[in-house]
Amino acid sequence: MSDEFMLDTDGLKRRMDGALASLKTEFASLRTGRASASMLEPITVEAYGQRTPINQVGTVNVPEPRMVTINVWDKSMVNAVEKAIRESGLGINPQLNGTIIMLPIPELNEERRRELTRVAAQYAESARVSIRNVRRDGMDQIKKAKDGMSEDDQKFWEAEVQELTDKSIKSVDAALETKQAEIMQV
Repeated sequence: MSDEFMLDTDGLKRRMDGALASLKTEFASLRTGRASASMLEPITVEAYGQRTPINQVGTVNVPEPRMVTINVWDKSMVNAVEKAIRESGLGINPQLNGTIIMLPIPELNEERRRELTRVAAQYAESARVSIRNVRRDGMDQIKKAKDGMSEDDQKFWEAEVQELTDKSIKSVDAALETKQAEIMQV
């Protein structure tokens, strides 16, 4: 291999891992019929003049398998938190009890489960596209350095990039399969 060209495979891997981490965050926000504090992570509330995550305006607990509670610290924020949950699209109807907001998690019907698996598949496809974009960037770097590189070196680096891509896509597919099984579980 030539000493002149050295592809930053660690940087490519880090970017591909970032796409996978983003996918897992999106999956955590999908409701599966089981209570989870992470399902509230993407929801923000207008608090003190800025958008704030729910876990920064109250304590989020999961006291039982089908219930999430939020103990809002500032009584004046209770209605804003309730409104943010209603408008989030989670399909959960918050119930107020003083400064505590209770979120009973209803059973998912078959139609909603199928809809959620389609949403999960869309999230996974977005992650795959991100990974392929990173692959394209790596291949472009190899093509730009083609002048001072032998054909064998070029094939070696292309194979490295493709191997990283294949591993990352396989991880996305495994995560999707796990999430879809979780959603379809009754």
